[in-house]
Amino acid sequence: MKVALLSDIHGNARALKAVLNDLKDKKVDKMYILGDLCYRGPEPKNALETVRSSPAKVLKGNADEWVVRGVLKNEVPDNALALMNQERDWTLERLSQEDVNYLSRLPESFLESFSDSVIMHAFHATPTSLFDVVTADHSDKKLEEKLSFHTKANIIVYGHIHTPFIKTIGDKTFINTGSVGLPFDGDPRPSYVLLHIEDDAFSASIHRVSYDLQRVLNQYDANDYPNSEQMKAVVKQGKKP
Repeated sequence: MKVALLSDIHGNARALKAVLNDLKDKKVDKMYILGDLCYRGPEPKNALETVRSSPAKVLKGNADEWVVRGVLKNEVPDNALALMNQERDWTLERLSQEDVNYLSRLPESFLESFSDSVIMHAFHATPTSLFDVVTADHSDKKLEEKLSFHTKANIIVYGHIHTPFIKTIGDKTFINTGSVGLPFDGDPRPSYVLLHIEDDAFSASIHRVSYDLQRVLNQYDANDYPNSEQMKAVVKQGKKP
């Protein structure tokens, strides 16, 4: 069985479609999208419609929650709050009420048993929060403390930090998918993870996909995005703002 794991699309429909085309060639059996679907990108509606037309099981991320109810004080730096809510309003104007209702109803985690010995727990940031940050350089102990919730799960998958990694600690494998639309690891190409499962064994690998990045940069300007220069720099450089 091949299982695709992807996250953090952030309204970058071009990047998402490049990933989905790559996955079509790989003939995956299951797909999971771990949230942050349409906020902070130039094509929120296109990205969301593409997600909804895919066969993926979809989770809610913090950016989806922001689209639904706005960005609150203390969730981002004070000097970014007004601008990020302006970006949220821009995104909201391009979505229908039904789109917003869809985002609000998304679940926050999946516990999937692929076999008696291959059990996956998937969520956006941590098992108890859409917002907490657990980076790749956390100690093994901290990763286990923050991310291990279901004792039976031996595959723990999340998004949120936009930096892909795979790390095995004891009998558990911790996976971050990286980001489809806004990578932060210095590589602007979309990332996703493939799980290969056979009976009671599995392996995981990180994949990158090329796409028309310049087209996305042009879309930010053409669509009058309110934070165009900063977001274009993130997309172009693959680095956190």
